[in-house]
Amino acid sequence: MLFCDGVLCDGFIWKYLWGDLAAVGPVAHWHYRGHGRSGAPVDPERVEVEDFARDLDRVRQHLGDPPVVLVGHSFGVQVALEAYRLRPEGIAGLVLCCGAPGRVTETFHGTNVLAQLLPKILRWVTEYPELARALWSRVPTDLSVKLSYLTGEVDKANMRREDLVPYLKHMTTVDFALFVKVLRSAGEHSAEDLLAHIGVPSLVVGAERDTFTPPELARNMAEAIPGGELLLLRNGSHAAVIEQPDLMRTRVVRFLRDRVAPFLAEPRARVPARA
Repeated sequence: MLFCDGVLCDGFIWKYLWGDLAAVGPVAHWHYRGHGRSGAPVDPERVEVEDFARDLDRVRQHLGDPPVVLVGHSFGVQVALEAYRLRPEGIAGLVLCCGAPGRVTETFHGTNVLAQLLPKILRWVTEYPELARALWSRVPTDLSVKLSYLTGEVDKANMRREDLVPYLKHMTTVDFALFVKVLRSAGEHSAEDLLAHIGVPSLVVGAERDTFTPPELARNMAEAIPGGELLLLRNGSHAAVIEQPDLMRTRVVRFLRDRVAPFLAEPRARVPARA
């Protein structure tokens, strides 16, 4: 099981799930360009969804190219889908959490305002990079926590402060210009055309109160994927994976046992991956 983060994330969302799933089988997690332990991209313009998908494919090869289940959250859903398009051989399943096949900036809070603002923000960042970097890196963590709770961007009843703080701290270490470019790419990219051609077991996870990728996007994605399953987390936010870890563990383990294991046992699932 190979975990693919959302943008600005270095794994906080998987805090409970990767430990739970490690009891089922090997797990691996990687960091995107400019995130966590990965350095800044050599070419700052190579931050399209397809670039991250190629990185993911190299991670698969580095691990010895075993059969994998790609587990993506938010932006990681788009990366996982493009990785499947790039090389489906060896992919035994998809778990797509709180994401969409694309155009995500057009659905934020049910409007396309973010998509309209991004070009202006990118122009400002390009013109004043040092100022943007300074302001971004000084966002107070305590203030961010309070705003997250007050605005309902996370489920206050289930999101523990100690689980949220690592994300908010890491967020300010990512170059703001890189973040804006990746977000722009996520907004322009779409893998919707791929969904009907996915031939592996797929579990789509949506959250009832997700303001970034509303639940209807998860429902539509599950319906578009042949044999796709939908798990809708009640009262969950965009961070529902870490808000409701027990339910996530139970459902994903059942998916691996009931859908992925039989799929791997089929001869067609054992086609060797291309070099």
